[in-house]
Amino acid sequence: MGGQDRQKVRDETLKIEGWRARWLIAFGFQLLRLLGRTLRFEILDHAGIIGKPVSENYIGAIWHNRLLLFPFVLRRFFSNRSGAALISASHDGDLLALAVKRFGYDVVRGSSSKLGATAVLQLSNLLASHRDVVITPDGPLGPAYELGPGIIFLAQKTGAAVMPVNMEYSGCWRLKSWDRFIIPYPFSKVRVILGRPHRIKPTATIGEFQAEQRSLQEAMMSLVERH
Repeated sequence: MGGQDRQKVRDETLKIEGWRARWLIAFGFQLLRLLGRTLRFEILDHAGIIGKPVSENYIGAIWHNRLLLFPFVLRRFFSNRSGAALISASHDGDLLALAVKRFGYDVVRGSSSKLGATAVLQLSNLLASHRDVVITPDGPLGPAYELGPGIIFLAQKTGAAVMPVNMEYSGCWRLKSWDRFIIPYPFSKVRVILGRPHRIKPTATIGEFQAEQRSLQEAMMSLVERH
């Protein structure tokens, strides 16, 4: 089954609309907030940007299965930075989009692996206006931990460096989804890891482009402790 077919089946399964959908999303957001209040966060800042004035804007890159708590990370560690997160336009992304907006970050809806022309334009404009953007380069349908071309196109178009981000948990559930999506246990410890900014080189051939994909994928995977 191809990616579009998997998305169609998933959307049909989750097709709850109107007030029921709004109620479920709002309820899910409140549960997420309650979970977030029980967690202990720590950060490893290899980029050296926490608590410092904003001197450069980045394309944040985090694997899809570690995305759930990212709104809390934005509020806790990046309150001095503004930007937007690219969230899947599927029903799966509705709860996360609400959480991101509630925590003061903007949302662009679209595929993070392929990046259509509209999404590229929106994200490019955000970076040009001195704001950050956040992308899950293996989302929304995977394969897990395989970097799609979209983030490379965006980095080359804008010249912005990519900031690899990872989160590790002292205890968690793993869903039976394509990426084994992670939900941390209440009262667990969350370790946020920021990698060093990664520059994407201009490319002239498919081989060079794929080499840049592999280089960034390796940089992101170097932060992952538990697959």
